[in-house]
Amino acid sequence: MLTLNTKIASAASIDGELLLPFALREKSRQRARLRSGEEVAVFTVRGTVLRHGDLIEGSEEDGSRRVIRIVAAEEDTSCIRCGSSEALLRCAFHLGNRHTQAQVGSDAAGAFLRIRRDPVLADMLTGLGASVTDETAPFEPESGAYGGGHHAHGDGHGHGGTLLAPVPLRQKIHRPSDPAA
Repeated sequence: MLTLNTKIASAASIDGELLLPFALREKSRQRARLRSGEEVAVFTVRGTVLRHGDLIEGSEEDGSRRVIRIVAAEEDTSCIRCGSSEALLRCAFHLGNRHTQAQVGSDAAGAFLRIRRDPVLADMLTGLGASVTDETAPFEPESGAYGGGHHAHGDGHGHGGTLLAPVPLRQKIHRPSDPAA
């Protein structure tokens, strides 16, 4: 079985395509099928998100290497458009306040947000003055302010966990369990 485990920037040739919805492009361990029907194993570093067009290399049991292109599958989504940039920003704020993954984009009709189809969110956005259109489209949400994943940075500070953002060296972080100063 082909085991895919290394993202690469470019390749001389592509040996197949792996069509996945976003929820599966976020998973670091899975079995999947190439468009050809061949079963593959995907093993990526936790926090890795495979994006449409990414190339991932892997090895066969005989040691040979192959390159596969990731293709974003079409999903049930909603496209949000507004009459002004201020109204679209307001919608983005309310989606972010609900920790909703959102894709930010633009086309000939202007700027838009795309989310997974959700009737409750559609009602909220309509109430904010947005035009919400159900569509079937590839979903490529923003990766987030912290780069889309956790990583060990090995700086020797003994944090006891993985920080989501660097802490300036001079900053004291006060926790409820700290003794009063």
